[in-house]
Amino acid sequence: MEHLPHGPFLVANDGSLTAVRQPALRFAWRGRGCEATLTPGLISLGIQAGAVPYTVDQVAARPGAFAELGALPGDLPEGWRLRLMPDHRVRLETAVELNGAATATALVSAMVGFALATDPYLDRLESAGMRAGTVNT
Repeated sequence: MEHLPHGPFLVANDGSLTAVRQPALRFAWRGRGCEATLTPGLISLGIQAGAVPYTVDQVAARPGAFAELGALPGDLPEGWRLRLMPDHRVRLETAVELNGAATATALVSAMVGFALATDPYLDRLESAGMRAGTVNT
């Protein structure tokens, strides 16, 4: 057998993965939703890093939250980006190029490395009043 179907992948005898549809692995880090998607030669990673506090609940926290959102992009690693979503959720995103075939080991390694690398930025966002698990509309 050349390929074994497994979820959104075909697994070759050598362990390499081929996507049969847009695969996404979702996981949680520090109470935040994370996602890894796989396209040929690339693993895209993202985390819902927090949300800008509600005006009605924490009016005093909003200026600090927006100030941190303005300062943070300049401190992110090369290739990372910060996005403020329309519902005021904050996302951190990056992509990792694959050298060779996509394997489960490469995918999990990229996911763990990304999650650990987000820690100082999540700390900063939390200090500015942005917490996990909240969406402000």
